[in-house]
Amino acid sequence: MKILIINGPNLNLLGSRAPQIYGTESFETFFEALKLTTTTELIYIQSNVEGEIINELQQANVDGIILNAGGYTHTSVAIRDCVEAIQTPVIEVHISNITAREEFRHTSLISPVAIGCVFGFGLDSYRLALHHFESNKR
Repeated sequence: MKILIINGPNLNLLGSRAPQIYGTESFETFFEALKLTTTTELIYIQSNVEGEIINELQQANVDGIILNAGGYTHTSVAIRDCVEAIQTPVIEVHISNITAREEFRHTSLISPVAIGCVFGFGLDSYRLALHHFESNKR
């Protein structure tokens, strides 16, 4: 099984950006530890560019995608349309509880076209999404 994790804008700043919301661990550190807990092949991509995220979604040759689109979650019709168009199942994740934050974060354009959503569990949101894919192998 092969799973692609895509992180969107500003998630490259994890560990230093708003630690009271996102914690103090970098995603790279978390990702290396996550790889040690699974036999699933994990691929990680981060981009601050909407079009690059769309290209990765369209070109992915994997069994599932874990997507944290960051701020694009609330604004990108293009990413939403891409998730809807591809055949690969996508789970939307967020580190924070987006419904407990600013009003503009309460609406996700991606949620209606994702197979599921996990948010509010810190970096464990990714682990929970991975667990779903591993428990429901095709």
